[in-house]
Amino acid sequence: MFSNRVVKNNARKAKDKTEDLELRDQGFTRPKVLFLLPTRQSCVKVLDAIVAFYKPEQQENRARFQESYSGDVHDMPSHKPPDFQDLFGGNDDDLFRIGLKFTRKSIKLFARFYNSDIILASPLGLRMAMGADAMKKDFDFLSSIEVVIIDQADALLMQKWENVEYVLDHLNQQPKEAHGCDFSRVREWYLDGNAPYLRQTIVFSAFNQPDLNVVFQRHMKNVAGRAKLTQTHNGALLELGLQLKQTFSRFVSPQPALDPDARFTYFTTAVLPVLVSSLKRSGSTAAAVAGRPPQGILIFIPSYFDFVRVRNYFSTSSLTQNVSFGSISEYTVVRDVARARSHFFTGRQSILLYTERAHHFWRFNLRGVTTVVMYGLPENPLFYREIVSGFLAASVREGRLEPAQASVRSLFSKWDALQLERVVGSGRVASLLHEKAGDTFDFRNTWQCTQCRQWTGAIVATFFTVRSDTVTWTHAPDAERREYQSSAHTATAATARAAAVLT
Repeated sequence: MFSNRVVKNNARKAKDKTEDLELRDQGFTRPKVLFLLPTRQSCVKVLDAIVAFYKPEQQENRARFQESYSGDVHDMPSHKPPDFQDLFGGNDDDLFRIGLKFTRKSIKLFARFYNSDIILASPLGLRMAMGADAMKKDFDFLSSIEVVIIDQADALLMQKWENVEYVLDHLNQQPKEAHGCDFSRVREWYLDGNAPYLRQTIVFSAFNQPDLNVVFQRHMKNVAGRAKLTQTHNGALLELGLQLKQTFSRFVSPQPALDPDARFTYFTTAVLPVLVSSLKRSGSTAAAVAGRPPQGILIFIPSYFDFVRVRNYFSTSSLTQNVSFGSISEYTVVRDVARARSHFFTGRQSILLYTERAHHFWRFNLRGVTTVVMYGLPENPLFYREIVSGFLAASVREGRLEPAQASVRSLFSKWDALQLERVVGSGRVASLLHEKAGDTFDFRNTWQCTQCRQWTGAIVATFFTVRSDTVTWTHAPDAERREYQSSAHTATAATARAAAVLT
């Protein structure tokens, strides 16, 4: 373990005190490995993996750890998605930190940081341990970290990512106090301030995100280089299983700092007037006469700051003065959430504003949705499928919506390339970002069998700029021999992907 070499050198030095030994075998402080984790239950999983690998004869304070950190992973509603159960099953508290001290035959849990070899913590818990008072800050225990592992970074992004950046900014700095350090045995690279260039930083995430790219550029400085593993996305729009029109509207945004203003302007001038007009045309009185359920428009907003801005606009603008709306964010209390969901389902409120973090932490099953508007695309592509397919499909099953009437409209700019790729697919994202013929793209990923006339989910999605088309496909025993037909082409499955793009 990390302290083995130090222990052996201590014994060697004590055995022969006359020998002039220059032992460079340690850092400023003892901790060498840092895990940043989202929940206490994830901490339990990491510790179990360490114990299984190290196989200690004794685990000091293990009973205290189980009582404080472990929870019943089966105490979770079965209808929640698997990723939600995996993340929030058990103890989902995100305020914790614990030090692990290793000896030759045992592991001591809850060791003081300066006596620990490994630190397991949430970003919030570690930042609080570092201190908020500028005069009392203590982060010297991070001065000699050699390995940083950020696990489930996609979940940490839904917490407060500033805490992760704060911790990373305070790694490998010169300590303010000695803390019993023998500076004659400190490795040269620590003394020279080169520890960041020898530290290994590992980030695990279900998807990439701009904040992770910042970490990649700013904090991964190892002299051996750095590497990023990325995946090719087929696109969440292929996994909906619903006859659905999906419209993607591109707006101009000159730079990232101005993107919120450009998005808000486009939404309030090009999108919201259309929504208000549709509500007037399908008002509650007309809907009641025709025997139709009231229209329910769900506006999904990834950023809480954008959410506040849009909510304030709805409250003060003359355009929406006659529109009844509700809102659910990650900060909405349970009573207000229940009221907003009930009013939206019954039609008392025709528009519901809904944040991405609220969906991440609660995965509400919102009923009464007939139209979805994505103010911005979600970071997690699973949310696109759950919101678009799940909520709209429920309305179809309940008879509130005809399948052909289901639709979703998503706003994006060139700065949303990562989110857009996960939704439309890696092979289509470039066309949406750079197409000059138009800025509105319609996807129809439903296909009709020419023999049985039944609609089914698409194997290959097609999209058209500004206009739409009808695409049919034929069942065949050999999937590779299926024929795809449209007004523009007839192709086999092997060539349909290339032929069906922007015809």
